[in-house]
Amino acid sequence: MNRIDRDRSVLVLVDYQERLMPTIHDAQRVVDEAVFLAEAARLMGVSVLGTEQNPAGLGPNVAALRDRCERTLAKMHFDACGDGLIEAIQGARSVVIAGCEAHVCLCQTALGLLRAGLDVFVVADACGSRRPEDLALAMQRLAQAGAVIVGAEMAVFEWIGTCEAAGFKAVLGSLKERGARLAGRG
Repeated sequence: MNRIDRDRSVLVLVDYQERLMPTIHDAQRVVDEAVFLAEAARLMGVSVLGTEQNPAGLGPNVAALRDRCERTLAKMHFDACGDGLIEAIQGARSVVIAGCEAHVCLCQTALGLLRAGLDVFVVADACGSRRPEDLALAMQRLAQAGAVIVGAEMAVFEWIGTCEAAGFKAVLGSLKERGARLAGRG
């Protein structure tokens, strides 16, 4: 597993739910990174799937992400693979994944994807937990288990591959907007 294969890739966004996000450390930044990632994926022709943990109890994903998902999988298992994620991403080889809570549902789902033999790329800056320590532990565990920990820009530029790619200029526009949002938070 050297790089993300755009043609056999899928983006999975785990549990960015409205009732959960207020408890997530630096939640707005986490959501903004996930939106940037989802928008770039769509521009590059990469499928975007979401998951919602017990949506009857925790509600839907935040609208900015739900609207960017081609499909949202309701789940009761912490590992979305237990609720049909593997079947939903059939044909994908590279799974780019981000979500909340990083040390619970995101971690267990990524581990399930690894067990299924998929190449897993965890976008750390688009992941969140209530406590930063839990996020750090999740990234450490996933790296030790064989996932590749990346940043949003790393994933996006691997999808792009070349400045001649269709969608490159549109992604650059999203990148500039992201930079302005991050600078405004500074």
